Amino acid sequence: MGTMIGQLHPVVIDAPEPHTLATFYADLLGMEVNGSPGDAWITTTGAGYRIAFQQAPDLRPPDWPGPDRPQQFQLDIRVAGVDEAEPEVRGLGARRLPGGGGDFRVDADPIGHPFCLVRDA
Repeated sequence: MGTMIGQLHPVVIDAPEPHTLATFYADLLGMEVNGSPGDAWITTTGAGYRIAFQQAPDLRPPDWPGPDRPQQFQLDIRVAGVDEAEPEVRGLGARRLPGGGGDFRVDADPIGHPFCLVRDA
């Protein structure tokens, strides 16, 4: 096992109604909802982890295991320094995607699933 590059931050899930989906997962997993109906970004917290839900009004939900609309998700990976972590994840086979800023970068894993490197605050 190699050296750790980063830590999983929140898992971010698109939803037409983020609060509704956040409430479902909070109830299912014994978590607390942080946000209100109508917010575009909701989080659930508990047991040392967090799941985030972001508004996607035109979301076409996955038709798993259908190939036309496969299951999709985004992981945020907390790192000490984005600039230092970028070459390491590229060395593992990641590729840069459009987007990002000073404290985060958007990449794709070798299969194409998006994830963000997020600077540890």
